[in-house]
Amino acid sequence: MQVPGRLRRVLRAPPPRILLYRAISSPPPGGGSGVAVKQVTRGNMEEALEKLRGRVREAAFVGLDLEMSGVTSAPWRDTFELDRADVRYLKLRDSAERFAALQLGVCPFRWDPAKSAFVAHPHNFFIFPRKELPSDCSSHEFLCQTTSIEFLAKYQFDFNTCFREGISYLSRAQEEEALQKFNMLHHGRTVTSSTNSEEDGDMPLKSASDILFTERMKMNFKEWRDAIASKPMVDNHLSGNIKCGSGQFQTVFFKMRPAIILNGFSSHQLKLIQQVLRKNFRDLIFVCTFGEDDTSEKKVVYSDTDEDRILLMKDVQEDLLKNREERIKSAIGIRHVIDLLSSERKLIVGHSCFLDTRHLMSVNQAVQKLMKHKSKSLSSAFLLLCPASYSSVEKPSSHSPVTIEVEGDETMSSRFISGAKHEAGYDAYMTGCIFAQLCAYLGIQFEQFSPLDNLATNTKLQKHINFLSPSWNSGTVLDLSTGMETPDPGYTRRYPAAVYDNIVVIWGFLSKFKKQESVNDFLDLKAVLERADSAISILHPLSTILEGGQTRAAKYDTYRDICSSSESKYLFADQAEAVCATSKNQLIENVDGNLISDVLDGVALASVTEEDGIIPSSKNQNVAEATC
Repeated sequence: MQVPGRLRRVLRAPPPRILLYRAISSPPPGGGSGVAVKQVTRGNMEEALEKLRGRVREAAFVGLDLEMSGVTSAPWRDTFELDRADVRYLKLRDSAERFAALQLGVCPFRWDPAKSAFVAHPHNFFIFPRKELPSDCSSHEFLCQTTSIEFLAKYQFDFNTCFREGISYLSRAQEEEALQKFNMLHHGRTVTSSTNSEEDGDMPLKSASDILFTERMKMNFKEWRDAIASKPMVDNHLSGNIKCGSGQFQTVFFKMRPAIILNGFSSHQLKLIQQVLRKNFRDLIFVCTFGEDDTSEKKVVYSDTDEDRILLMKDVQEDLLKNREERIKSAIGIRHVIDLLSSERKLIVGHSCFLDTRHLMSVNQAVQKLMKHKSKSLSSAFLLLCPASYSSVEKPSSHSPVTIEVEGDETMSSRFISGAKHEAGYDAYMTGCIFAQLCAYLGIQFEQFSPLDNLATNTKLQKHINFLSPSWNSGTVLDLSTGMETPDPGYTRRYPAAVYDNIVVIWGFLSKFKKQESVNDFLDLKAVLERADSAISILHPLSTILEGGQTRAAKYDTYRDICSSSESKYLFADQAEAVCATSKNQLIENVDGNLISDVLDGVALASVTEEDGIIPSSKNQNVAEATC
């Protein structure tokens, strides 16, 4: 038999996994990393989640990354080195609540003793908070920061896939609320028969049209029921055609029982129909079922015995419960991935996350030396630390790198693309690769590691687990086990430690204060303050700088309350006025030199943030320590 050329090429092709390994052995033309990253949308979520469950269960650790629709909702919500821990948290919380996660990157890393290498499985989940449940009346809203969207577009972020095929999500509280709404929506709307008749619930027939309608329905139902009862059943089908004089009924089968689909009736008429059935037909049951879009379909089903009616009602209720659970399970969406990671209790690694690769870079002297004067960004650290980026000309050290391979699925049906930086799936892969190399710097020998070993209990790693860098400029590391913040050994502070009880926040300067000469005037004032011990010396210079306008001042705790408010104003002055107008916070208005003198009470100014006019101060006997 002659085989066509195209078919011969297919038959000679290597298995799918070999194709995948060849694809990742050399980067594709036109860019990309050559690392195959599985793309997960709502269309293949269920299949991908099932396979991911096994990957995570076998993994020694899991790399994680997010791509967001923005970073900060206003310039004054940027984190500053002088921020107190609770204020820094409030700023980060605001960003988490107002912006949306557009991608979640998950990359399990499994140690393979036979290969003496880690095997990675990068996944890129597209996320979009669409309205999945019709019972959810509200639509989701989130902010987009133009610089962040432009940044993602620069790196070829697929917004079409995100918005059209992204996976939605429900929190646990939203899941519980959805269950309650489903129960209320469907309660009492599923099955009605004469066995649950309640005379008190009958509708009075006040109009002639209602009386005529009920009588006509009674006649039509009786004609249809008698015709059904007279026809013998053969293989669950009626032996002859059923003809109804009304012409309004279409006979179908519902759960192997004869039924009528009720189309074209108003809600009032349907209530009258249910009343007719309850009063006159013990063997006819009103059934309401719900489709995927929560549209209902009403039927009248014939059931000739009490036992069969009970069984039918039970089946309908079970179908409704199953449908409800499937709908809500689907709507939970991306939270299934979070629940999976939580239940498996694997090490979670992030580049500014709970097992923080930025933190690990700071605790090892060899890595500190290697990273000296170099960026600690994810891509920079990956190029420096990971074997794929080593050149034959310059290697970072004599350190033996950890081998990492990427493995794909057995079938070609899954969607894979070559990963690129600032895609969550590939960034999660880079994060895990960096972590593996840093573990080697800590002296962890993976050659002696068994897949059954728990990496979290390794003595060389354990003291570095659950440490979080609150922000890139916090200068601290937060121990999540104790809640204590300690100085980051790899961070050089620009300012002295602040005494928050002595900080005054001032805003509302005239726009001229933003000009360079006004800043110079303020710096000159600082020099005067450094030479004088008396608060009187600040009166005249401050009056010159702050004259006019609506200058305000408040203590640091008021600044914290302003940051914690749900109000969202772009300018700090507008935010402060909106918050303080409805609270007990006291503002000092129309600040002049005398008021500043009273507020500071001899305190030297420590620094000024030019854009928003936020001026922290530090009470210090040695005023020469003050910085601007």
